[in-house]
Formats: sequence, structure tokens, C-alpha cells
Amino acid sequence: MSKRQALKTLPVASASHSTIHSPMEILNYQFEQAANLIKLEPNLQQLLKEPYRELHVQVPLKHDNGELKIYHGYRIQHNAVRGPYKGGIRFHQDVDRNEVLALATLMTWKTAIVNIPFGGAKGGIAIDPTSLSSKEMQALTRGFTSKIDLIIGPHRDIPAPDVNTDAKVMAWMMDEYGKKHGYTPAIVTGKPIALGGSAGRSEATGRGTVFTIVEACKAYGIELSKATAVIQGFGNVGSFTAKFLRELGCKVLAVTDVKGGVFNANGLDIPALLKYVQKEKTVVGFPGSEPISNDQIFYTKCDIVVPAALGGVLTGDVARKMNCRLIAEAANNPTTKEADEVFYKNNVPVIPDILCNAGGVTVSYFEWAQNLQQYRWTDKQVNDELSKTMRQAFQDVYDLAKKHNISLRTAAYTLAIDRVAEATRLRVL
Repeated sequence: MSKRQALKTLPVASASHSTIHSPMEILNYQFEQAANLIKLEPNLQQLLKEPYRELHVQVPLKHDNGELKIYHGYRIQHNAVRGPYKGGIRFHQDVDRNEVLALATLMTWKTAIVNIPFGGAKGGIAIDPTSLSSKEMQALTRGFTSKIDLIIGPHRDIPAPDVNTDAKVMAWMMDEYGKKHGYTPAIVTGKPIALGGSAGRSEATGRGTVFTIVEACKAYGIELSKATAVIQGFGNVGSFTAKFLRELGCKVLAVTDVKGGVFNANGLDIPALLKYVQKEKTVVGFPGSEPISNDQIFYTKCDIVVPAALGGVLTGDVARKMNCRLIAEAANNPTTKEADEVFYKNNVPVIPDILCNAGGVTVSYFEWAQNLQQYRWTDKQVNDELSKTMRQAFQDVYDLAKKHNISLRTAAYTLAIDRVAEATRLRVL
């Protein structure tokens, strides 16, 4: 994605005034809506809201110039009643305990929605990785891995890449863990394929997004082969989403990245745009297109809107001016509470982020399973299984939404909480 997805705060407006809510406050609101719907016992509500364990560590790093600095890292394990903890590691200067806790909680619900045997966790280090050399980046990664070694493991907690981390960082983590525990490829996912990574992992989130869009179009009477779409964010997820939508006949009218955007009323030439971006590192200036801003893109009349970059971009004011039939949240937290209410009132379905962008963690599960089995799947096997998982997850959420006359988001949280609560009752109560 073109920018980091998590927000420190999200604006949530009421009819009379606007306030600022933290990601955890919004998650707790969504949790309570769903928990009340299924009449979840108060003791279970309290148990499922709070994390199992929080680890805050110091990570000393000797820089190339000889200066020693101390950085702060986190690994928060929210819940693991349905399987080992699962969640990414991010390196960013704004990482803090509250952000990591919100994202760890989100992972618990996300893995439950797609019904894979994982719980939820998240980790990170508060540092600007662009200030580091490759040598410093590796030393920081190895130092952090050694500090969280006591709470991770292939059957306990499996990290993955996230903001500003990648396959190389996972390779360093795997190697550092292996110094003490032996060769253990299943300790992380998102690794290079040569070290046990999975085919199809890089495009998994975008591909999973499109699988949910396909099912939503069927459910809501949108003919995808004749539909139009706009995509905010043309990083990994947004670009693959555009590619796969175009292959299905959908016209992608506009896309944006951090520098700006491009629009073509007849549909952008996505294969050509992908080549252009590979060379120019931006969509701006693409031949045969008109410029469009990250704000303007949401006001483009189309069938499908895909926010695939920033959180909090779909506010109530924006929602009231939009003219579309479906929203697919490829980004995390792109829609505020007020906007959700506008979309629901206007009968515009929103595929929630915890369902829409779960393709990445689903293929991470496939990678972990391959590592444990010491068996390699083909691209076709990975994509076929991803298709089955994402389509079934959408159908489960859609059926629940229809049954209770609720939004897809409330249905997704209801389904996830119910599954985690059931496992908790069986194991704990």
C-alpha cells in the first residue's frame, strides 16, 4: 500500500458535533455492537476485549557511526483460543502500545472471520527505518527477535511482514530464531520462496479483495464485467486489485498514490499503468489520463470504490457526496462510524476491512501449513484454496447480515466474536 494503514486517531462525528476516537475505542464500539447482538455473557465480553500478554522490550542498536541508541519494541498477543497468535511486525516511528494493541485485537477477529486456526497478535519497533542502513536494519531485526524469542514459536506465535518490513526482514528473523532453536521455517510467514515462503503470497491481499468483490457483486446485483471502479492507493494491494478487476472485465476509471492520481472515463490501461509505475514509481503523468486527487477520486461516479491506502478517509461528509454501489475496504479502518451510518442508510454495502483484506493472512496460514508439512504447494493450489476461503467467508458474513438485517461490518464482527467465544467456552469455562 502507498502509505501505512494504521491510524493513531480516527474522526468520528455525531449529528451534533465531531470527536476524535482512538482505534481501540472504535474497535470496542464495534465489538460491543456485535456482542450485544449475540447476547454475549459479560464475563466473556471482558475476557475477549483484553489481551492475553503484552511485551515491551528495549532494543539497543549500535549504529554504523558507533553511536548506541535504545529503541522500544512491542509484541502484544491478544487471543489464541483458536490457534497460535498471528500478526505482523512493523517498523515505524509512530509505533506505540495503543496502536499495536488495536492491530493485535483486529487480527483475532480477522483470522476468525476467514476461519483459519490462528489467534491475533501484532508487533513493532518505534523507529524510522528509512534512517537505517541495511546493516543497521538487520542488527535491529535480530536484536528485536532475540528479545521476543521467549514468547514466539511455530506453535505459539508466528510473526509476518507489515509496514516497512518485508521478506528479507522475515529471513533475518527466521535465521536469528534458528540460532537457538534450529532450522524452523514455520516461525515466520512472508519469507522468500527460497526459504520456504509460499507462492502467491505477494498478491494474496489484492487477490482476496477481488474474491470478496466478486461475491458481493453477485449478492447485490452488480454485473462485474460491465462495472466501473476507482482505487485509492496503488501500492501492493491496490495495484493487484486493479490488475485482477481489469482481468474480470471491470473498468478501472481512476487510481491514486501518495503523489496524486490519474483518471480515464473509458477505463485505464492497467497493464500499461503497472509498467509505467514500475519505471516512474508513481501513477502521476501516465499517458492518456487526466489528473485526479486523492480527495476527488471518491466523488467519481462508479460502481465500486476501493480504499486501499489510508485509514479514516471515508468520513461522513465524504460519504454523503459519493455516488457508488459498493465499497471494498482493502485498507485498514478507512471508514469512520459516521460514514458507516450514511452508507447503511443509503443502502451502499461496505465489505469490511477485517473480511476484505484477509487474503494476506489466509495465504500466510497456507505458508505455515506448508512449512509444518515440509511440502510445497503450487500457485494454483494456493489460489484455489484462497478463493474457497474468501468466498466462503463472504457468504457466511452476508448470510448473517441478511438474517439479522444488519450491516456486513456488524455481521463480520458478530461471526468472529461468536467463533472466538465458542472456542473460549470449550477450553476455559
